[in-house]
Amino acid sequence: MSIFRFAVIQFPASNCDQDAVHAIRVLGHSADYVWHKEASLGNVDAVIIPGGFSYGDYLRTGAIARFSPVMQAVRRFAEDGGLVLGICNGFQILCEAGMLPGALIRNRSLQFRCEHVFLKTVTRDSPFTRSIPEGRLLKIPVAHGEGCYYADEPTLKRLASNGQILWKYCDASGQITDSANPNGSLLNIAGICSEARNVAGMMPHPERACESILGSEDGRMVFESMIDTLRLARTGAAA
Repeated sequence: MSIFRFAVIQFPASNCDQDAVHAIRVLGHSADYVWHKEASLGNVDAVIIPGGFSYGDYLRTGAIARFSPVMQAVRRFAEDGGLVLGICNGFQILCEAGMLPGALIRNRSLQFRCEHVFLKTVTRDSPFTRSIPEGRLLKIPVAHGEGCYYADEPTLKRLASNGQILWKYCDASGQITDSANPNGSLLNIAGICSEARNVAGMMPHPERACESILGSEDGRMVFESMIDTLRLARTGAAA
């Protein structure tokens, strides 16, 4: 079996980095930390920008982290077609860096939300969703105060028409309702990808849902999708 190497970026006050490394190792692959001052990612197959409170969330969430030296390496990696997944604060950082459209703003309730939510996969045509069975809802936790996805109307239309909306918040029966939306995100958006489809961000935490003892293993399917994409790319290159 091919073993893939994941880089997990660490910023001052990242707090989900260990969870991300553990999740990848649970799946039988390699994961290593890359400090925010590094100018190179090394020889890696994919990048995870984890959750937390990078730089204490001063100014805006992710606003300072975007200037870290490592983000230039992440940008180059993505421009070369590498897979990049930003989770929670990582999603915020990718938006601040201009690698994903839109912004994450204060929750509608003005309260920090920490709970399990249900996600409906809107498109399976991405490296982050390809292994999620058709119609399968994901039960994954959220933990954020600024998770409300916002973008202007033209951007929202473009995301929808390009199939860039990956997940939406829904209820236990799969209905996309306002009451199932934990933060007020427009269109119930929980995660999106770039036009090139190799960069994605999501507010829920799949790394916290990779073992049954945590109450759900549904998060594994996000990482398994990335691993299957890498495996297909390696097999194709070998052929």
